[in-house]
Amino acid sequence: MLIAQYFVEFIFYSFLGWVWESIYCSANEKKWADRGFLFGPICPIYGSCVVGVSILFSLIKPLSSPTFPIWGIFIICYIGSAIAEYGTSWVLEKRFHARWWDYSKLPLNINGRICVPVSIAFGLAGVAVVKFLIPAVEGVHAAVSPIIYEVLAIVIAMIFGADFALTEASLNALLKDVEKMHEEFNLKAQESYEKVASAPKVIEQKIKEEKEQIEARHDQLARAYAEKLSLNQKRILLGIQKFMPKAGEDENSIDHVPLIRATDKLRERVRDLRNKKA
Repeated sequence: MLIAQYFVEFIFYSFLGWVWESIYCSANEKKWADRGFLFGPICPIYGSCVVGVSILFSLIKPLSSPTFPIWGIFIICYIGSAIAEYGTSWVLEKRFHARWWDYSKLPLNINGRICVPVSIAFGLAGVAVVKFLIPAVEGVHAAVSPIIYEVLAIVIAMIFGADFALTEASLNALLKDVEKMHEEFNLKAQESYEKVASAPKVIEQKIKEEKEQIEARHDQLARAYAEKLSLNQKRILLGIQKFMPKAGEDENSIDHVPLIRATDKLRERVRDLRNKKA
């Protein structure tokens, strides 16, 4: 029963995290932004963190004492959120070679995965969660039958598992499409370069024309691939901050930089398609 209860709490807190992320990012971008990694409206990192804090404070009684200082709660949440963010970012990058958030432009960041300002914000939010949200949720437990939690956990677990499998399949297909588009563009660009380079006298205007033609073909290629993407793949692509190099590659290598440009083009075309439908 306790596991089922924690799982239902995990989904509930993940949903609240998705609501917060989507509202915050939509306000910043001035348009709707679905920040969920999965297809459903949940951000598992939030659910994991809140449930983890709830378990920690229930196991260590002094932490849940009214006399435990607020600054102590802040430090625990600050450190816990930093570990969770860094670990999640590392796992996602190693698995999918992509980042869903990047703090490289913010001060006091570590590898762009975490930064002090964001961790402070999560620490402050953690104080509010521990002091108000968790006690409110625990107050509901007394009014809910254990069998309800067990049924809910089974149903939600089935939906969550299907969602995860769908997202995994969509993301893998998206990554293959991105790689294929990148290779196709490189092949066409190489053919154009060789044609220009082989000419006895290449004037500057000719080179400029070839560059414009290559750029136009790049746009056409990105549009063609954007139209083939599924709704879920488009959502995932727009949620990714940037694609990362594979093992052994440098982020500024001649192989990876064109890939970044290709994915940026693809992302632009997906936004164009969405704006036209809107």
